[in-house]
Order: sequence, then C-alpha cells, then structure tokens
Amino acid sequence: MWIKRTFFAALFGGLLFTLMAMMVKADPMVQQLHEAAAKGDSSQITALLGQGASIDARNSLKQTPLMVATHANHVATAKVLIDAGADVNAKDAIQDSPYLYAGARGHLEILKMTLDHGADLTSTNRYGGTALIPAAERGHVETVRTLIQAGTNIDHINNLGWTALLEAIILADGGPRHIEIVRLLVDAGADVNLADKERTTPLQHARQRGYSAMVTLLEQAGAK
Repeated sequence: MWIKRTFFAALFGGLLFTLMAMMVKADPMVQQLHEAAAKGDSSQITALLGQGASIDARNSLKQTPLMVATHANHVATAKVLIDAGADVNAKDAIQDSPYLYAGARGHLEILKMTLDHGADLTSTNRYGGTALIPAAERGHVETVRTLIQAGTNIDHINNLGWTALLEAIILADGGPRHIEIVRLLVDAGADVNLADKERTTPLQHARQRGYSAMVTLLEQAGAK
C-alpha cells in the first residue's frame, strides 16, 4: 500500500512539474522578455515591463532576463533591468548570478552596476568560489581591482582548496596581466603563505612554473 502511495505521489509530482514547466514556456511575455534581453533590445524590455512582465522571470536554464543580458554583455540593457529592480544575485541552474558571471567574465561595467545595487560579495559559484577567484584566474585586472576595492574576501578558499592568489599562479601563464593581479592581491593583504590542499604554497607554485616576477613579488611580501 505504501509503495502504491509513493508511486502515485511521485507520478503526480512529476506531472505537476511538467505542467508548470509548460505554463512557463507557454507564457509569450516571458519568452519575449528573454529574447529582448539576448538581443539587447532595451526599448522592448521597457515596453514589456510596462505591460506587467515579471522582471525576474526564469527561462528553462533558470536564468533571469538580467542574466541573459549579462551573458551577452549588453550594458545598456542590463542597466535598464537593474534600474527597474532586477535581482543581481538571482542564481541560475548552474549557480551563476549576474554579479558572479560579470565578475568571472570581466564584464566590468555590468559588474560595477551590480555592486551598486546590492551584489552579495559572499555569494559563491558552483565551485565554491567568489567572483574574485575566476576573475584572477582569467586575468581580468580591472575586475580584480574593483572587487578588491568593493571589499571581497581576498583569501576565500574554493572547493578546490584554492584562493584567488593561487589561481592567478596555478591556472595562469605567468604573463603581465597575472603578474599585475598577483601584485594587486599582495598589496591588498592576501595571505601569501596560504597553501592549497597539498600544502603547496603560492611561492612554491610560482617557482615550479618558473614565474620569476611572481616569485619576486611573493618573496618581498614574506612568502615561504
């Protein structure tokens, strides 16, 4: 009897989920809003919002219109949505938010807008990292500078056991952009001796890779 009840409960739950998904998909206003965000059509978004469209309506990937606009780096469209009250911290199916994605991809203008409108500096992505960590990895110098100035935790450790400083060394090429990022992090007070899960320090990683400029910066900061 219990098995039958469980089966029918699961069946009903599945049907309900499917019905709700179909209802969301069938809402033409939601679809139009996301299409306008993808194209950067700010006037269409303004018109749709005026007609009652939900500003944080989700698509099949759980992305809001602001997330869609952020993906395409449509700055003007993102501004329209943010000024209208879009949630800069709304996460999608893979735990990205407009704030986190803008930081990770170096979409600096959108990032600054999210910071001005309540971005959660403690928010983390699917790897357990703050916006600062992928920004450091990808060499987005001005993004790193902006996030440091905003007060992001410089020594946050992600699920891999890496900080922004470690990723700027381990996952980088040792070039000028990453050297400058190491400099920014060190000058901001990053713990230069905070090791990874294997107890390898930033200095040891830099030496192993032959990143002499980074080695010098780290040694001057007291790294071991």
